[in-house]
Amino acid sequence: MGKLSHLNSKGEARMVDVSGKSVSERVARAEGFVAMAPATLALVETGTAKKGDVLAAARLAGIMAAKKTHELIPLCHPLAITSAGVEFASSREPCGLRVMAEVKVAGQTGVEMEALTAVSIACLTIYDMLKSADKAMTMSGIRLVEKRGGRSGHFRAEPRSNR
Repeated sequence: MGKLSHLNSKGEARMVDVSGKSVSERVARAEGFVAMAPATLALVETGTAKKGDVLAAARLAGIMAAKKTHELIPLCHPLAITSAGVEFASSREPCGLRVMAEVKVAGQTGVEMEALTAVSIACLTIYDMLKSADKAMTMSGIRLVEKRGGRSGHFRAEPRSNR
């Protein structure tokens, strides 16, 4: 394991100095999964959840979260995000919703944390919107799927089966 960039020579936390990095387009995609009972998924798909449009609320929450990541995660840089989107896919086996986010920036540091935060908050919002119907829902598999740009180059995670 290499040196941790968020620590100074004394081992104290610090924000990484990115002033020497060149501006480039950076893109990150992340995913997660909310497992739920088939009847709960039916509420989403038919638009009959008590609190309203589950996916619209989760999409907006995820986008807003991406924009506020620097307020939530210590040492993250505030970024002028150029694009943020959240999408969903229903699954029957396992039963639930796959949540996917993509975030872009033209900047000196990447947007991996912003994409992961978008997915996390979208998953939590799905839970909040549906908890009266299914308190046993679980969230899992939140991970970085792909990132492009910057010094470390391109990363793509291995595909997962069953989600």
